Amino acid sequence: MTKKSQNLFLIFGIVVLVIMVFNLDFAEALRGLQHTGYWFLAVIALWAVLYMMNTLSWWLILKHLDNNDGDDDESNNATHNFSFWWLYKVTISGFALNYATPGGLMGGEPYRIMELSPYIGTEKASSSVILFALTHIFSHLWFWLLSALLYAALFPLNILTGSMLLAVTVFCAGGIWLFIAAYKHGMTVKVMQILDHIPLLKRWAHPFLEKHSEKLCEIDKQISSLHQKSKSTLVAVVSIELLCRICSALEIFFILLVIMPRMNFLHCILILAFTSLFANMLFFMPLQLGGREGGFLMSATSMGITASTSIFLALIVRLRELVWTGIGLLIIKLKVKDKC
Repeated sequence: MTKKSQNLFLIFGIVVLVIMVFNLDFAEALRGLQHTGYWFLAVIALWAVLYMMNTLSWWLILKHLDNNDGDDDESNNATHNFSFWWLYKVTISGFALNYATPGGLMGGEPYRIMELSPYIGTEKASSSVILFALTHIFSHLWFWLLSALLYAALFPLNILTGSMLLAVTVFCAGGIWLFIAAYKHGMTVKVMQILDHIPLLKRWAHPFLEKHSEKLCEIDKQISSLHQKSKSTLVAVVSIELLCRICSALEIFFILLVIMPRMNFLHCILILAFTSLFANMLFFMPLQLGGREGGFLMSATSMGITASTSIFLALIVRLRELVWTGIGLLIIKLKVKDKC
């Protein structure tokens, strides 16, 4: 990626981050940090590990694409041209841009593609980033589906909660079916064909589809190869991402231990699942402002946690997001050894 592109991503992210920081109640944030104490450091450290798990899943995808490439030219060998730690840096920065960008994927994914392209080419970089994004969302669907079943096993159901769980189950099952189809056949060409029929977008989509149809087909071929030729890698990547979702509930567990020493970890999984489901419905908001807090309030209070505790939990999670967003933006310019 050129220095100019890096600077544009960095400046945009910092501007958005500054706006979000000044929307905080600083006095309340300081009280929350004082009350959380060293557990806040544990939460920050936890996400260093979680991002490492994300990087590992992306690394496995890149390794599959590399092994599936018939070109023997070592210059096209993805796993030989950059280190795991360089990819770790790009992963953290990509998520930071996703957090700071309305629409989520409009920031981090283009950044990842532009960083990878000089090493492995635009097509393979695009394929790996699309596969990584697919797997990340796919694991969320499994996480929400399993959490709905867990809730049904732990709590008595009435008509309202039963109907909501049924809706979540149908939504997740339908999403899983669609994502399996995307893994089997690719998705980029079909997405562009859909955009070609949308009034305001077809003026851009139609010429783009005509000009880049061969490249889009090649990207779809690389995406489908993961399902067709290396199902074990696909299962491993999805499992890592799903485990990452489960482990991220430790953040809620650590924070609530400050107030509720006998907190149940399974309840933390449910709080995270339904909060993230609600927040992702508001994907168009940077850092999911408002949606995350509302999700914590609804999911936590439904399990007997007080509203004040739910607000405290949401505040600490928001502070963690701001810290890691800041870290991710700052290391965009950090020089990390790219060679293995």
